[in-house]
Amino acid sequence: MTTTQRYIDRQEKSLPELAKLKAWMEKTQPQVTSQSALGKAVNYLANNWTRLERYIEAGFLPIDNNAAERAIRPFAIGRKAWLFSDTPKGATASAQIYSLVETAKLNGQEPYTWLRHVFERLPHASSVEDYEALLPWNCSPEMPRKTRSSFFARW
Repeated sequence: MTTTQRYIDRQEKSLPELAKLKAWMEKTQPQVTSQSALGKAVNYLANNWTRLERYIEAGFLPIDNNAAERAIRPFAIGRKAWLFSDTPKGATASAQIYSLVETAKLNGQEPYTWLRHVFERLPHASSVEDYEALLPWNCSPEMPRKTRSSFFARW
């Protein structure tokens, strides 16, 4: 589905449902105590209403944050393991490597292949262009992309 079609669908289908929900919220909020479970839920909805209706404004906006949740999942899982890092520097190094691996994945790279590519070439990098050529978004998923830099001519 294109973003334009998604926008149209949201305007036709979601907008009326959100209007009903908002009317219910405005009717219910004064009738419940703020300390009750329903009161807390209605207040939460009221406080976050502008964020909720935001996805209707454009077809490219996701209705959920699943992509962000998936991106941080490895960190949430690793959090327990990091409690047992021997030193703060070890925990920092682990987090940095994790960040590199996840960045490689998000850019379509196989992490081991990309890291090996980077570590083999990093000692020979001498300019900003050389370093930029090593970034995961400047490499093709299968093989590192050759750039305008003469850096890769050595390899």
